[in-house]
Amino acid sequence: MNRHAAGQGNQCWTQVPTVNSFPASIFKLNNGLTVVHQFIPATPVAVVDIWVRAGAATEPRDWGGMAHFLEHIIFKGTSRLAPGVFDWMVENQGGITNAATSHDYAHFFITAAAQTLDWTLPPLAELLINAAIPEAEFVRERNVVLEEIRQASDSPDWQGYQSLMETTYPHHPYGRPILGTQSQLIQRSPWEMRAFHRVHYQPENMTLVVVGGVEQEQALNLVQRHFCDFPAACGEPALPADGGSAYLPAPASWKAKPSVPAIRRCSLDLPRLEQARLMMAWTGPGVEQLESAYGLEVLAVLLGQGRTSRLVRDLREQRGMVHDIMSSCLLQRQSSLLTICAWLDPQDLEQVEALICEHLRALSTTPITNLELDRCKRLLGNSYAFSTEAPGQLAGLYGYYSVIAQADIAVAYPEVVQKFTPESLQALACRYLTPDRYAITLLKPN
Repeated sequence: MNRHAAGQGNQCWTQVPTVNSFPASIFKLNNGLTVVHQFIPATPVAVVDIWVRAGAATEPRDWGGMAHFLEHIIFKGTSRLAPGVFDWMVENQGGITNAATSHDYAHFFITAAAQTLDWTLPPLAELLINAAIPEAEFVRERNVVLEEIRQASDSPDWQGYQSLMETTYPHHPYGRPILGTQSQLIQRSPWEMRAFHRVHYQPENMTLVVVGGVEQEQALNLVQRHFCDFPAACGEPALPADGGSAYLPAPASWKAKPSVPAIRRCSLDLPRLEQARLMMAWTGPGVEQLESAYGLEVLAVLLGQGRTSRLVRDLREQRGMVHDIMSSCLLQRQSSLLTICAWLDPQDLEQVEALICEHLRALSTTPITNLELDRCKRLLGNSYAFSTEAPGQLAGLYGYYSVIAQADIAVAYPEVVQKFTPESLQALACRYLTPDRYAITLLKPN
C-alpha cells in the first residue's frame, strides 16, 4: 500500500522561501520530503546526501542502538536489490558512498560524477524506502555491530566520553550510547527493526540534498520520480511471523531542557592507562536559542583551541601541568554541550580541575579583551569558510541544519559570530559556564 504517490510527469513540489543570502533552493514535495538543491556548474561532481530525523534519540529506551544498526542494515538490500548490488553500482561509476548516525539524525550520501546521477540515485532511494531487513543479514550484521561495540569499549577515550555523556544527561536520550549495548542489541529482532524503519523513514522526516553539477529541473524530476512512493508507517511487513505485535513503542520522554543542576562526578580506574584524563561538560541551549549556542562555541575557542587560548597557555605552556588540553562545543537539537578535556598525570587532577574553575570565574567577572575576541572570530570565520569549499561539505552543512532546525539558517553563522561583544560573552559565561554546575569524568590508571 502506497501512502504517498505522484502522477508521472506532474510537478509535485513547491519552493520554500529562504533568506536572501542562502545560495541554494529549498523545495517541499507534496508528500512532505524536503529537497535542497544547489547548482555548481564549475564542478563535474554531484553529491546526494539524505538526512533522516531518526537518530538514537528517537529510540525507545530498551531499543538502544537500533538507529545505528539500521544504518548498517539499510545497505543489505530490498526485494528488488540484492545485498552488495548498490555498492557495486556506485563504485562501478567511480563513486563513493557512506553513512553515519548521531543522536539527532542518520544520513546517507553518494559522491559521484554528475552525469551518473540517473544511475546512482535510484538504488539509494530503493534502499531507504524499501529496506527488506532480511533475517539472515540482520543476524550477520548484528555480529559486526557487536564487534564495533566491543572495540569501542576497549578505548579509554570512548569510555570516558560515554561516561561523561551519561553523567551530563542522566534523564535524556543524549546520555545513551549511539551504538547501544550488547545486551540490548542481542534482544532485538528483524521485525522490530522493520517497525522502527517504517515509522521513522517517512518523507516528512527526510531532507534530500543535491549539490554539484546537476541542474535544478533534472534533480527535482529525478527526486520526484524515485522518492514519491513510501509505504505506510505501519503495516503487515512490520509484523513478526507468529502474528504478534511489533508496532513501535513510544520513545522515552525527554526533559524539555537538559541541564546539569549541580556538580556531578564519575571516576573510572582503568588498566593499561598511561595518562589520566579529565573531562568536564556544561550544557547550553539547543537550536531554540541558536545565537547563545554559537556564543558558547566562541567561548570554547577562547578557552581551549590554539596555543594562545587561555587554558592551553596557562596549564600547558606556562605551568606544564597538562600534556594537552582542549575545549570544544557540540550543537545538538535539544542542547549544546561545551566540553573541556585534559591529558595529565594523576596527581594533578584535583588542582587542574580547580584551576579550570578559576578560569570560568574570571570569564564571568571580567569581559574578555578585544584582542582575544578578534582571534576567536577570525578562527571560527576561517573554519566555516574552509568547511564550505567542496560540494560534499555544503551538502552536509545544509542537511545537518535541516534536521536540527532549518537549512537556510546555516549561512547566518559567520554573521552571528561577528556580532558578539565582550559583554555579551560575559553574560553567556555567567549563565552557562558556572564553576558550581558541571559534569566531570576522571580516568585514572589502575
